[in-house]
Amino acid sequence: MYNQLICIEDSPVTALNRIYAFSRIYGKEKALEELLKGKKTENSYYYELLGFLYADTEISKAIHYYSKAIKLVNSEAEKQHIEQEIERLNTLLG
Repeated sequence: MYNQLICIEDSPVTALNRIYAFSRIYGKEKALEELLKGKKTENSYYYELLGFLYADTEISKAIHYYSKAIKLVNSEAEKQHIEQEIERLNTLLG
């Protein structure tokens, strides 16, 4: 469905939502490949998605990207959500 939506509305947010859905179907590794071969979007959603995709395999990278996302977020609720994810990942690092 996202492939069809991108034909109608090719926006960065639509592309990132497509990658997230792709990750749920094909796995985070394949979604990461898709994301990295596309256009880089300098916004919080891009970095948050990178954090999500790296969270299971490269925790330090995930924390790095989540930290970049926080700097670009305007919503306090979204900042808190990302901070909680960073805290969770930090506990996994030990």
